[in-house]
Amino acid sequence: MAIKKYKPITPGMRHRIGNTYSEITTSTPEKSLVTKRSSSGGRNNQGRMTMRYLGGGNKKQYRIIDFKRNNFGIEGEVKSIEYDPFRTAFICLVYFTNGDKRYVIAPAGIKVGQKIVSGPGSSPDLGNTLPLSEVPLGSVIHNIELQPGRGGQMVRSAGANAQLLSREGKYALLKLSSGENRLVLANCLATMGTVSNADHSLEVKGKAGKSRHLGRRPRVRGVAMNPVDHPMGGGEGRSTGGHPRSRNGQKSKGLKTRDKNKASSRHILSRKKK
Repeated sequence: MAIKKYKPITPGMRHRIGNTYSEITTSTPEKSLVTKRSSSGGRNNQGRMTMRYLGGGNKKQYRIIDFKRNNFGIEGEVKSIEYDPFRTAFICLVYFTNGDKRYVIAPAGIKVGQKIVSGPGSSPDLGNTLPLSEVPLGSVIHNIELQPGRGGQMVRSAGANAQLLSREGKYALLKLSSGENRLVLANCLATMGTVSNADHSLEVKGKAGKSRHLGRRPRVRGVAMNPVDHPMGGGEGRSTGGHPRSRNGQKSKGLKTRDKNKASSRHILSRKKK
């Protein structure tokens, strides 16, 4: 994928850096795999605002993604690579030989017409899904299960990947893109390759209206509020407001919020890089 800079024909385009979407092959989604998903706009069932800074945005249709990849041993052919408004990665439409159609997360480098397959005994080729016990050591993978049969929950965003470092007993050791080393059951499934759209992080909105298109309303800084509205509000002139905190007083920089007694902590051998 590639990004492009726009000519500054308007003030909003001056700093805009966008996606060329050169990998996208169609703009029309598969009708049978699309469902309605309405937006709340931050309002509850009484119409009152309960979540601030949400609202507006363009209408979106939800694409049903196959994270489980549980059609074992059935070969599929990639028919198209498409944009998904609900995620940063691209998705690809796969037609299987049994007549099934499914959307899957598109790995980087996949092409239309390529064959993919999932399940034990599959070859470790790009886009194929197989148990971690059969993935070659050192391979780059994504869409990783945390519990067998539950579907991929980890490493699904644009450009993300994890590396299989070793296997010991019933566990496989993975190195995540954050630098964290984590144990995952070796009978969990994972998909070969890196997630597509790696340059997503280089995009620049260029104007406030782009955030409104995404359903994000303007966010007011705490130091700009009054003391009654925020712990960092008030003061004479432009004061910093003390240590950064949230609206309910919780410190927002450096405070560890992970539960010390969380069950999965024993599977994390080393935390992410600082």
